[in-house]
Amino acid sequence: MRRLNRHHRQMRGSKEHIKQIFRKHRLHHRMGDLREFWIPDYILNSDSEHEDCLDEPQCPVIVFVNSKSGGQLGGGLLDTYRSLLNKNQVVDLLDQAPDKFLSALYLNLERLKQKEDELASKIQEKLRLIVAGGDGTAGWLLGVVCDLKLSHPPAIATVPLGTGNNLPFAFGWGKKNPGTDQQSVKSFLYQVMNAKEMKIDNWHILMRMKVPTEGNCDPIAPLELPHSLHAFHRVSSNDSSNMEGYLTFRGGFWNYFSMGMDAQVSYAFHSERKLNPEKFKNQLVNQSTYAKLGCTQGWFMASLFHPADKNIAQMTKVKIMKKHCSQWEELHIPPSIRSIVCLNLPSFSGGLNPWGTPNKNKLRDRDLTPPYVDDGLIEVVGFRDAWHGLVLLAPNGHGTRLAQANRIRFEFHKGAADHTFMRIDGEPWKQPLSVDDDTVMVEISHHGQVNMLATQGCRSKSIHDPSSVHQSATEEGDNEDDSTMGGEEWSKFGAADTFRIPDGVDISHLS
Repeated sequence: MRRLNRHHRQMRGSKEHIKQIFRKHRLHHRMGDLREFWIPDYILNSDSEHEDCLDEPQCPVIVFVNSKSGGQLGGGLLDTYRSLLNKNQVVDLLDQAPDKFLSALYLNLERLKQKEDELASKIQEKLRLIVAGGDGTAGWLLGVVCDLKLSHPPAIATVPLGTGNNLPFAFGWGKKNPGTDQQSVKSFLYQVMNAKEMKIDNWHILMRMKVPTEGNCDPIAPLELPHSLHAFHRVSSNDSSNMEGYLTFRGGFWNYFSMGMDAQVSYAFHSERKLNPEKFKNQLVNQSTYAKLGCTQGWFMASLFHPADKNIAQMTKVKIMKKHCSQWEELHIPPSIRSIVCLNLPSFSGGLNPWGTPNKNKLRDRDLTPPYVDDGLIEVVGFRDAWHGLVLLAPNGHGTRLAQANRIRFEFHKGAADHTFMRIDGEPWKQPLSVDDDTVMVEISHHGQVNMLATQGCRSKSIHDPSSVHQSATEEGDNEDDSTMGGEEWSKFGAADTFRIPDGVDISHLS
């Protein structure tokens, strides 16, 4: 009898061992040849059964895809990633917002770490994020990661799936829409594995004005549909930055804030795309339409079609704080400037660099520093019209360099305009202004940093990277005329609230 019981126990043990081997074999088959990126279900979902993984992933990734970006490309890219990886580590942003997914993921990781799960610790340490969409979609994810305030925030790679693709281009990921076949996706994954981490500055923007006696001053997205207002919206009454008797709006950006004619053209483009989505199915058509709108909006004949009293200098006073906690000083804006860009990265309007590369004399005489993406300074550039913008296509071409600053403030003149156009990282809106007082204020300030993934040799440069030593332009090459130049603490960046897409909003029109 004892021998029989021992035999039964051995048989049960053998069966469990066989099942364990079978589970490992099945998991190995699911992983295929991309086990370096694979995250098992029990890490992603607290309700899933624990799995014995064969290998520790060297580069675990979570992939966020805006499946409506890039015409039909977004959906195809989503399907390919899900066919290669665990489908639960690939998130369709049409179905689930990134803040909800990441909050649940990190809560589960902390729970598993308390149970001394070594794989959970390794995945949290090595985790990288991929976001496929336009600049607006990428900004949404960046904002969420900032406000989660993680102890070890993951670095982020951006797939160029929009029209401008300024963020991907700045970090070496290109600006052309990617291939959706398996080989292209595998190649991108291995690029992500080999990419370097680079910190970039976050920029907080705050607008405050008195409650108008009539009318509404909430931002108006293209066709009054608030798909872009995740980037900039009114704060709630219990928000720390709210002031009684005032309307307060807040947002954040990583690449640029612009105001004036370029934002007006972008607003027209987004409105047209919302009206006729069937005409915007590929990147080349989108860019062509954008250029045509620049012509029809009078951007090339600005002096004839746009009155000078609506230029930047006539509409607002500009003040800058060059260094943290220094004094505010007024910035002279040439009267011909119709568009102003506050630039953090060397990529604007499809990869152009408005700041350019100042030569050594300009750096010395104007007290400028090389344009790094993590130095706590933002470059301020002005443009007169589209012809002025075309100089960016020439070697060493640039706009009118106005300043570098740690903070910048726009104080709008009373009655100068009833509205203006603004844009954050590709997302434009029409901003009504209160006309019965002169207290309308927009202020941009440095607010921390976020981790990005960059390819070797990307155009973005870090102040801490010895390999990114600034190379000045030649004396002859940098000859555009710049001679016309003459302590509130933020409680949070605002992304988890500010960057949450409102319920019922179609995110397919995020650029």
